[in-house]
Formats: sequence, structure tokens, C-alpha cells
Amino acid sequence: MKPEQIRIIDRATAIHCLAEIDPVEVVESAVRAHTEGASDLPAEGYMEWKNRSGAYTRSVAMLGSIRCGQDSAYGMKLINASVTNPALGIERAGGFTVLFDPETARPVTLIEAGHVSALRTSAYTMSTLRTLGPPAFDAVSIVGCGTIAAMHVRQLRRYFPSVQEVHVFDIDPARTSAFARNVTAEFADLTVVEHDDVRSCVGASRVVITLTVSSEPYIEPDWLRQGTFAAHVSLDDLLPSTFTAAEALYVDDVDLVRDNPRRVLGAVMQAGDVVADADEAAAGGRALARVYGDVLLGRGAAIRPGSGFVVSNPFGMAILDVALCQEISVRAQATNLGVVVDLL
Repeated sequence: MKPEQIRIIDRATAIHCLAEIDPVEVVESAVRAHTEGASDLPAEGYMEWKNRSGAYTRSVAMLGSIRCGQDSAYGMKLINASVTNPALGIERAGGFTVLFDPETARPVTLIEAGHVSALRTSAYTMSTLRTLGPPAFDAVSIVGCGTIAAMHVRQLRRYFPSVQEVHVFDIDPARTSAFARNVTAEFADLTVVEHDDVRSCVGASRVVITLTVSSEPYIEPDWLRQGTFAAHVSLDDLLPSTFTAAEALYVDDVDLVRDNPRRVLGAVMQAGDVVADADEAAAGGRALARVYGDVLLGRGAAIRPGSGFVVSNPFGMAILDVALCQEISVRAQATNLGVVVDLL
């Protein structure tokens, strides 16, 4: 490609390239590199507003770079969303990821971000689930029935074929029913149980995945069964007391989580109820936030739920998108997929 050209990769092309990629392997490699300091994650750009319906609408711009061996990837993910989009028949969130040439800094690849974002999110969940979750389980509870929930079901079937039952809840009963129908149509052998209240859904299995847009925490510690792994993927589902009551709490990056008070765990950490230093936690009787990357590197123990529950609370790092998009880009270039556009 010429210096002033960019390759545009739509969702269908990205999915075609991803067929040869193990997303969990890519995500774990990126998390290990980040934990070892082989990445750069500047502060994200964030802007929110109310659309004409008065609904929460936002734009998030996240720069990131990742170094794996001799290779480096640089890019930016722009992902925008409005909570009223599903009513318009479109996904809540959408955008693109741009990769930069390491030498010239020119943007060289633009990839549709919605699918990749959902995939990297679910891949991180699958990684933590197989490392920190119950040793054996055949049922999962999913709270929130949007696009990311559908991706989680697909990845559960890929990485945990023993799962035979999915319990689902959404604040919109119609969305719960539509989601259940879609899952059943895609996986005829999977039993989908619809719940009309969130507590029954949370308590129905020992794996709980929250995928909502809630801005108010509500899940209490005693809602979670003994031996439960909770993947707190969305921002504000678990109450502060649920974090502090966990047997173990894992994050992808302490600073990113702690420095963002828009997220409930960030506020809890800023209040000092959850700390990142083991000695400080032991001396003050406070909860400890462990780094999941340390587990992948063999530097920390993988604590699975015992008599209580374990929580994973990722910030959601843009370097995971950049790493996956780099893999897509390499395959697209090798096979000349996508549309190359002259910028000059």
C-alpha cells in the first residue's frame, strides 16, 4: 500500500479473517504483555450528551499500543452508543478501530469495531472463567440481553461445550424473549430459561455474567450462590458490599479501574474500601484487588470460588481491540481483502 492509502475492513470481512484466530489466545497474550509493561494506554476521551429522546448517548475514544516480541501495534478505538438505538433496530454501540503505521504514524487500516469489541469482551470473560471459574458447570446466568450477550453465548458454546442451560434476564421483557428465541434458533440443543426478575436469574447458576447499561448497582452479596464466579462486565451492577464480600476480586488494570469513578468499583477503590496492596488489605481488613495478568504470568494464584464467590471486573482495555484488529489486518493484507482507499 502507498503511504496515503487506508484499507477499510467491514464486519463481514473481519468475521472472515477471525475464523482463523483464537480470540482468547490473542486477548491473553495482550493481557500478559500489558501486565509486563509492554503496552501504552493513554487516558480515554469521553463525551456524553442527551439525544432528542433525552437518552444517554456517548462517544469514547481509546488509544493504545501493544508490543508482543518484535511486533508492535498502534491504534485507536472509537466506539459510540445510545441507549435508544435498539429501538431503532440498530445495535446500541458502533464505531471503528484505526491501526497506525509504526514508522509513519499514518492510519493504514480501519476496521468495523462493534463485532470486534463484543468479541474481545467475551474472550476476556472466557479466559477468566476457565482460569477462575468453578471447575465444572453446565449452566450460566446472563443479565442483559443485547449484542454482547449474544456474543458471550457463542463463545460459551465454543470454549465450554458442557454448558447446556442459559438463564437470561433483561429489564425489557420483550428483549429477554427475543434473545431467548434467537439463542434457541442458533443453538437448538441449548436450553434457555427466561426470568422475570433479576434476582432469580442471578441465583439460578454458579456463573453470572452482567452485560447491562445499568447506572445504579443492585446485586447484593447474598444473591450469589456459594461457589459462584461473577463476571462484572458492565459498569454498575454489583453493589459496593458485593465487591468487598468477594473471596477474591480480579481486575485487568488497577489504575484504570480505580481512576474512573463513573464505575462503581472505581468509586469503591477511591473510597479506600478496596485496595491493590496485599499488606495494606491485610492490615486494614479491606478487600484486595488482584491483577488477572499476574495469574496468566504465573505470578499470582488463581483463586476459584469456594464457600463464597469470586468477581472479575475488567476495565475493558483498548489494547485488546488493537491486538485483535492487528491479527485481522495481517490476514486481510495477505489475502488482499477489504477496500483500499486513496486519502490524497
